[in-house]
Amino acid sequence: MVLPYIESIEAILVDLPTIRAHQLAMTVMNVQTLVIVRLRCSDGIEGLGEATTIGGLSYGEESPEGIKVAIDTYLAPALLGQNAANVLAAVQRMEKAARGNTFAKSALETALLDAQGKRLGVPVSTLLGGAVRDTVPVLWTLASGDTRRDIEEAEALLDARRHDTFKLKIGRRSVAEDVAHVCAIKRALGKRARVTVDVNQAWSESQAAVGIAQLEEAGVDLVEQPVPRAHRTGMARLAARFVIPIMADEAVQGPEDAMAIAREGAADVLAIKIAKSGGLYGALRTAAVGDAAGIALYGGTMLEGSIGSVAAAHAFATLPRLEWGTELFGPLLLVDDVVRERPAYADFSMRLPTGPGLGLAIDEDKLNRYRRDR
Repeated sequence: MVLPYIESIEAILVDLPTIRAHQLAMTVMNVQTLVIVRLRCSDGIEGLGEATTIGGLSYGEESPEGIKVAIDTYLAPALLGQNAANVLAAVQRMEKAARGNTFAKSALETALLDAQGKRLGVPVSTLLGGAVRDTVPVLWTLASGDTRRDIEEAEALLDARRHDTFKLKIGRRSVAEDVAHVCAIKRALGKRARVTVDVNQAWSESQAAVGIAQLEEAGVDLVEQPVPRAHRTGMARLAARFVIPIMADEAVQGPEDAMAIAREGAADVLAIKIAKSGGLYGALRTAAVGDAAGIALYGGTMLEGSIGSVAAAHAFATLPRLEWGTELFGPLLLVDDVVRERPAYADFSMRLPTGPGLGLAIDEDKLNRYRRDR
């Protein structure tokens, strides 16, 4: 039996406009840059992967341009000629070739899993042990910054049965202004929808104590990463002080962080992201730690396009418990994408594609239109 080997790896920068300005505590996005990976194997099978960051380097240590350099210069050379069907061996080679660079590694692991799923004729979720759900709940972020517009947008999405949980990105304005904005939206939506907030590390512990008390009183459902990620002791004090759940996002990069958070009681909920965990396997390891510690789980996003979002959905679909759903709305934020068919959203959820691998195919015309080096 001749084993398939990895023949070539291409990392392509793609710039896609967003449907509106997307405001976060650290930046305002009008364009999202994707790193699309095409991994070609000797048996003619191609695997697709994706890495994405939020606002270049404004979110974390990796940028799209840096991801491409890491793949082209270090990771791809370590994988070329290797057995394409042994995904875990390839993951180990990447760990030896480069430290960190979890976003780049996640894109390559995704491409390997996509190719293996196509090779065996099964979805990626089957390679991970099997899906326990065929849809994953998906929230929507209200990030215009305008209270009236955000309420109107939420009402329309509720009526269309597309989303019934809404996250508000806050932290750019004063605590009082942000809290007033959130409370007005929660009053308008009432019990018809969950409302959560993401502070993206923008508050000090004392600011968070004031803001969270008011948000809790208003009936807001969850507060995400209110203080800087390094301040786990502050997170633990806030989690012990309030009934409203506190979620760790930037503070959890992988299973080791999840273990430390569990040990210190620093969060009630963990945001699991395949990019931060170095891939789907790492994300499942992180989730297992949180689950074993009794911490609720949430499927996070780096605002990936269709390829990255569907890859994450395949992983999240295998989790026995996913109490807080997911935020895999990235494809909906983009004006266009580079796949032939984008994932389907209905009844407040994303439906998992049923085809082999990720269940997606590249649209060559769109890829050529949006690639940066065109």
